[in-house]
Order: sequence, then C-alpha cells, then structure tokens
Amino acid sequence: MVRIDRVITRGGDKGETSLGDGARVRKDSRRVEAIGSVDEANAAIGVLRLHTRGLAEPDAMLARIQNDLFDLGADLCVPGEGGDRLRLTDVPVLRLEQEVETMNAALPPLTSFILPGGSEGAAYAHLARTIVRRAERTVIGVEEINPAVCRYLNRLSDHLFVLARVLNGNGANDVLWVPGG
Repeated sequence: MVRIDRVITRGGDKGETSLGDGARVRKDSRRVEAIGSVDEANAAIGVLRLHTRGLAEPDAMLARIQNDLFDLGADLCVPGEGGDRLRLTDVPVLRLEQEVETMNAALPPLTSFILPGGSEGAAYAHLARTIVRRAERTVIGVEEINPAVCRYLNRLSDHLFVLARVLNGNGANDVLWVPGG
C-alpha cells in the first residue's frame, strides 16, 4: 500500500519528477501534463461534490469517479499498457455508460444545445466536464497509454453533461442556446 512519510522531498526542485516505474522525466513532459490534467479534473469534481452533498446517488457516483480518476492517474504514471502496475479496465467505463443511460432515461429529449449554467451544481458539472475534455485531449498526445484511459475520459465528459441536466431540475432549468441571441 501507499505510505507517504515526507511531503517535501526536493526531488522536483530542478524541474523533474519520478514516474511510477522510477524513471525521471521533466515536469513539462506530455505524460506529466496529462497526469496533472487528470488531477485538475479530479479537483473540479471535488468542488462539484460541494453541491451534491444532499443528493445521495449523484454524490456516490462522483465519489466513485474521483477514485477512478486516481486509478487512472496511477495507470498514466507508468508507461505502457501492461505490467504488474494498476491498470484501468473497461469495468468503470461500462459503469459510466450504465449511469449515463439511467440518468438520461429520466430526462426530456434535447431540442437545443445547452449553455453551461443553470443551478450552481450544474454549472460546476459543466466546468468539470470541460476540464475532463482538456484532460482527454492531453492524454491522447501521450505515447504508450492504456486505451481504456481514453475511453474512460470520453465517457466521463458525457456523464458530467447528463449529470448537469439532472442537477438542473432534470432538464427543466437547462439554459438553452438561442442562435444569434
């Protein structure tokens, strides 16, 4: 298991960090940038959870997602697809798909594009969604990654979009785009 005895290590003072396999890389490498983008997405979901505290199922989904994102970061920190390190599988991808289908079934069909906003929770879900999309774009530029990582991030942005609609009174308070408006 993980044990962190020291927070200050001074190992990164010269612009490098260690990957999970012990390799030292520059902090501006694509892989480290991807790991940081996923971490930022996780933090945004943490802020979103401030607005789902009283909502048992959405908050439970987001708690699972935060754990998944930590697993995803652990996967990214070791180059390659195989090995004896923690690797993301399609199980959480399939769970996201099922949750999206369940949430979406209770929503009215879309008749317009939706602007980010509405309730505070929905606005934070949209913010988290855009951060996840950026993380996905960053991850795609990294060589030797587990394909399940990209699938997970792609489904997660869909999940957050549908969750935003749920948090907007099941779509009743969605902010609709008015072309040219």
